[in-house]
Amino acid sequence: MLEKVQSPPELRVDNYLVQIGDGAVVDEGVILGYAPSRATERLLILGPGAHIRSGTIIYGSSRIGSYLETGHNVIIREENDIGDNFRIWNNSVIDYGCRIGNNVKIHNKVYVAQFTIIEDDVFMAPGVTLANDIHPGCPNSNNCMRGPIIKKGAQIGINCTILPRVTIGEYCLIGAGSVVTKDIPAGTVAYGNPARIVCDTGDLVCNTGLSDKPYHRF
Repeated sequence: MLEKVQSPPELRVDNYLVQIGDGAVVDEGVILGYAPSRATERLLILGPGAHIRSGTIIYGSSRIGSYLETGHNVIIREENDIGDNFRIWNNSVIDYGCRIGNNVKIHNKVYVAQFTIIEDDVFMAPGVTLANDIHPGCPNSNNCMRGPIIKKGAQIGINCTILPRVTIGEYCLIGAGSVVTKDIPAGTVAYGNPARIVCDTGDLVCNTGLSDKPYHRF
């Protein structure tokens, strides 16, 4: 059974205030405003038109724009700043302290590490992992954690791993199964382990014959 929120209510969950915009559809089994173990601002803001499916947990102290849509069993941690038209599908996790732009689509079983930046119009295929710890196990690792920066319009293929502090340039295409260990310049295609630049996106051809230049808009 779905619950449709007709007006912006203010809910209080575990002492966290949750503001939900007009027209939200929230499945049963959703938790909004889950209390993080860290001390944070006690407010969760969801813009209008959200559709939040069962099993989703959104922690307190994040701000999410209009028309959020989740799959099932999505987790969005605290202190995230997320833009409009964000789509995130089943069993994906956004860890805390990330900045995500508008029109971003994240597919199934994706992990976005703390302190990642994802700009507008980015697509991530199933199984993508973004890392943030350059020295796992180091006593000072918390002081230097930083996730990747995924620039506007980049597309990350299935089962890719992007290592900490790496920048994926605007409108890049990262091939399936790649491990990206260094920055990738804008408008290029890279794949492999480690990922290497192989061409520009404008050089790609469509093998189906449906388009001469599948990435002409880039």
